[in-house]
Amino acid sequence: MFEARGLMVFYENMLALNNVSLSCGEGQIVGVFGANSAGKSTLMYTLAGIMLDIQKKEAMAGGERITIRGALSFLGRDVMQLKPAKRAEAGIVLCPERRRIFPESSVMENLRIGGYLAKPKEATETLDYVMTIFPALVKLENRLGGFLSGGEQQMLAIGRALMAQPRLLLLDEPLLGLSPAIQYWLAKSILDIRNQRGTSIIVAEQYARPIMPIIDYGYILENGSAVVEGTKEELLDNPDVKAAYFGTN
Repeated sequence: MFEARGLMVFYENMLALNNVSLSCGEGQIVGVFGANSAGKSTLMYTLAGIMLDIQKKEAMAGGERITIRGALSFLGRDVMQLKPAKRAEAGIVLCPERRRIFPESSVMENLRIGGYLAKPKEATETLDYVMTIFPALVKLENRLGGFLSGGEQQMLAIGRALMAQPRLLLLDEPLLGLSPAIQYWLAKSILDIRNQRGTSIIVAEQYARPIMPIIDYGYILENGSAVVEGTKEELLDNPDVKAAYFGTN
């Protein structure tokens, strides 16, 4: 369904992604794990096409020179040069790090903004689903996004992404800044989205403990390189992965 081959991103002379390849099949959950500055957000921005916009803006401003190399295919189509809006139309939808909701718009306004690509029937059905999987949003639909808790904002951010009708949902650090209880609850919600809607999901996260049990396949990033990959079982059996992410040998 989705495949990245040999992705490389340079910021001037700094290598942010180094020959990263990954794939996500239909209905799979793929995890990308790594510490801060491992390259997770650069990878997700590259998959979503946002790096193309950043590259263009830096070039126009005479700023940092960004070079992007590699190949991306989605449903058999080359999307490497496709702009982020066109990727979203094709079904590649990013839920960004730190939520990035519209703080001065209400919960319902945020969700409807997310559904601008959807047909009316799709938008209505998806809105009902979002309110089912995130019932806390029902009583908050008129509250401004900026007045929500961190967990509520993350529910809203994922719900807004779902409103865009993703075939492939990219989740960048969805657990950042949340309590362990909310982290595990959101991990269950991510699994429910895959199981109930058949959405393929790539989730980049430094908090591996809640996410690792729900993935089908995973990659470990270090300094921009994918140093380990495997199924959930293979990663959980790897002593280096267990030591780094679970504190055990």
